[in-house]
Amino acid sequence: MNEIIKSIETRRSIRKYKPDMIPQETVKKICEAGTYAASGKGSQPCIIIAVTDKTLRDRLSKMNAKIMGTDIDPFYGAPVVLVVLADKTRSTYIYDGSLVIGNLMLAAHSEGIGSCWIHRAKEEFESEEGKKILRELGIKGNYEGIGHCVLGYTDGCEPTAAPRKKDYIYYV
Repeated sequence: MNEIIKSIETRRSIRKYKPDMIPQETVKKICEAGTYAASGKGSQPCIIIAVTDKTLRDRLSKMNAKIMGTDIDPFYGAPVVLVVLADKTRSTYIYDGSLVIGNLMLAAHSEGIGSCWIHRAKEEFESEEGKKILRELGIKGNYEGIGHCVLGYTDGCEPTAAPRKKDYIYYV
């Protein structure tokens, strides 16, 4: 079977991670794959913030948990958080950012790394604290948080795909 199709069919969202850090070279390779996502008119309106610093990772986790209305770690213990933001002035920014996250998850899976898309990045980076983080990082622009792609080594068995629904595809 084609390796790309195999990765698409076998990648699942992971919701329990080992605390072990992923090698920087692997994080870089996964991020690089994200930069090759399709974008409207090839505009590349997205940025990826690769968070491996535990202090910032935990800060984002607390912000996200507060938005979610809980005190549990919404990143499931993953040691790496890839934040995807996109330039709101581009008409396709939400779609473009979504494709980046899809590429990140598939690249992670192909490297033997678990991943999961975590929402609420929009609310995080619309907040004063989120804007402060961007300023602290020297990031300027009219960005909206699209999502987080958390990464880590899977703690336990990887889930298998549910059967696909019968009326998913219509051939005409």
